[in-house]
Amino acid sequence: RLACGDVYGKFDVLFNRVRTIQKKSGQFDLLLCVGSFFGSSPESQALWNEYKSGAKQAPIQTYVLGANNQDTVKYFQDVDGCELTTNITYLGRRGVFTGASGLQIAYLSGIDSSSDPAPAYCFTTKDITSLKMSLLSNTKFKGVDILLTSPWPKDVWNYGNPPTDVNLKTCGSEQVASLTASLKPRYHFSALQGQNYERLPYRNHVVLQESAQHVSRFIALASVGNPGKKKYIYAFTIVPMSLMDATELVKQPLDASENPYRKAGKEGKKSHLATGTEDEPAQQFFFDLKQSQGKRQSDGRGSQQGQAKQPRKHPQPTGPCWFCLASPEVEKHLVVSIGEHVCCCGARHYTMYINIIHLYSALSIHTP
Repeated sequence: RLACGDVYGKFDVLFNRVRTIQKKSGQFDLLLCVGSFFGSSPESQALWNEYKSGAKQAPIQTYVLGANNQDTVKYFQDVDGCELTTNITYLGRRGVFTGASGLQIAYLSGIDSSSDPAPAYCFTTKDITSLKMSLLSNTKFKGVDILLTSPWPKDVWNYGNPPTDVNLKTCGSEQVASLTASLKPRYHFSALQGQNYERLPYRNHVVLQESAQHVSRFIALASVGNPGKKKYIYAFTIVPMSLMDATELVKQPLDASENPYRKAGKEGKKSHLATGTEDEPAQQFFFDLKQSQGKRQSDGRGSQQGQAKQPRKHPQPTGPCWFCLASPEVEKHLVVSIGEHVCCCGARHYTMYINIIHLYSALSIHTP
């Protein structure tokens, strides 16, 4: 598959580049265009008329998103999507497109609305909710293969490699971030910033607390034919999630980072954008080894016999947590594999893990 950023009416530049790629690497199934496909200049209008009339033709089945400004609304007559010309299709305002191979592509056209009622080139909270519910209502939903949006998701760079030449305070949409957190796309493509940015892959689960899930990759592409020669077209291979073995699907690359949409620390009050609920502190018990074995001090969630109920208080760690792979002090190269109930690690960590497991076993409670 191929994906590209803002075209801005430079159809010949884009499709000539696609022909060159296909001549060198073979045929691709489709081209996905995010950002602004049409331009506003008279030249781009005249060039489009050549494609519209059939004088010129796209060399690949091309799917585009809708308008991002008032000048280009006229090109998109049907909000539910339609064929614009041979081999060029407008996906629609929002929805899910499933290819013959089973590849699932979710899409959202337009930009954030700053007024009510929203202009035709903007999406609304209703659009976000509708797209979420069309997928999340399925109890077996695990995520989509690809998500296409024109705006970047807000804070996508959290816990990862921040982009350069982008104003992090103003860049991105919170509504797109909320959508992304819910849909868990394996690939998410955006544009509009004129920059090429590939974020490190990020997890969709909490290590050692949730079952492993697939990782997500966010890729922003520059505009077609930009003078800085920034990357505007991206070639990738993807097997539909529905056809993949579960073990293969959840494999974690070595450079996988934390989920950028999951709030942490002091921001925990805002919590996860996907649900809008506050994260519950984990239930933990801490033991005073100087006291007789079997007596335990709770973290305030309950009281022991003969003790008055204490208010809940989250204890502070006294040293680095070797179970927390996000800690900079953890020697990750010694960790071989992590499962739901077992952790396999190198010699330096081995004795520590065994001692902890023996302690938990002696106290007859579940090991973490």
